[in-house]
Amino acid sequence: MPHSFQTDDARLRPIHDKVALGERLNPDDALALFRSGDILAVGWLANFVRESLHGDKTYFNVNRHINPTNVCVAACRLCAFGRRKDAAGSYTMALEEAFETAASGYTEAVTEFHIVGGLHPDLPFQYFLDLVSGLKQRFPQVHLKAFTMVEVAYLAKRAKLSIRETLEALKAAGVDSLPGGGAEIFADRVRHIICDHKIDGNEWLDTAKLAHQIGLRSNATMLYGHVENDEDRVDHLLKLRAVQDETGGFQTFIPLAFHPENTALQHLPKTTGMLDIKQIAVSRLVLDNFPHIKAYWQMMTSKIAQIALRFGADDIDGTVIEEKIYHDAGATTPQGMQRQDLIRLIREAGREPIERDTLYRPVTRTETSVTVAV
Repeated sequence: MPHSFQTDDARLRPIHDKVALGERLNPDDALALFRSGDILAVGWLANFVRESLHGDKTYFNVNRHINPTNVCVAACRLCAFGRRKDAAGSYTMALEEAFETAASGYTEAVTEFHIVGGLHPDLPFQYFLDLVSGLKQRFPQVHLKAFTMVEVAYLAKRAKLSIRETLEALKAAGVDSLPGGGAEIFADRVRHIICDHKIDGNEWLDTAKLAHQIGLRSNATMLYGHVENDEDRVDHLLKLRAVQDETGGFQTFIPLAFHPENTALQHLPKTTGMLDIKQIAVSRLVLDNFPHIKAYWQMMTSKIAQIALRFGADDIDGTVIEEKIYHDAGATTPQGMQRQDLIRLIREAGREPIERDTLYRPVTRTETSVTVAV
């Protein structure tokens, strides 16, 4: 490690020594990182790890979000997306409508459909199996990243199946991997305040383990910047790290900044740029067994996401096309971004843009074809 590390925070020096030797950080180290005001020193350490793993490479993909329904029984205080089924603004796509939505944003460039929605009280499990198999039939080359652990557990309960049986049925229908949403914060104290109607943290982790065991990879998330504290964030990261030690099935970690507008928690302030950047950096340092850390531009703005590429992040997410969940909560970022815009953001940060598919295989494009390195 080069000797350009400097800090006036004495707590960071032993952490520097561990990072230099590739040693795992402990809970006290993680807390010290969150509590340090020396963001440049914390970022220096995270960037060292990021560049050791990926050099200047920064990943992005061309994807499209599909939210089949916003009808949800959960009524989470953190959410501005979900609606009761008879509420104004509620919607549920018929299957043909969902297929048309997929096709409307589809070009040969799209390599992923990202599919999440509400916990609908009436839709049968077969609807979701038909949705997935219908998409796979129409777009066989597109990777289907579909249904959070929360949705899987809810579908299992509704269908009176085990979690494993539900995952196996979804996989057989065409689900290729799972997104990381619904993790929020694992700590029970926080969960009771922000999402009391969802599965608890341990159930989320157990569902992820089962998905990994049957060969489905997934992402992992954490919603931060609401009523949680530093200890809750550290607990969350360490629980994810423990599951990854066991299964190796997580591909990327995505810190999600809480957007309070239009939620029951709208009295809370928005996250600061300092917290957004620090969360990325601490995640990179603590999650030593996660290959990728994503700066999700939709949540933290493209400007902060750009800076995050020097603070531990190696992925900036994708083109998205249309994103409802965070925009319902007041996000002012564009609904989607062009491929060339993402490339420009990455290059301006001094990084090398690498287009990927969902499994982080490089995608090569010519005027007439798309090739995925296998």
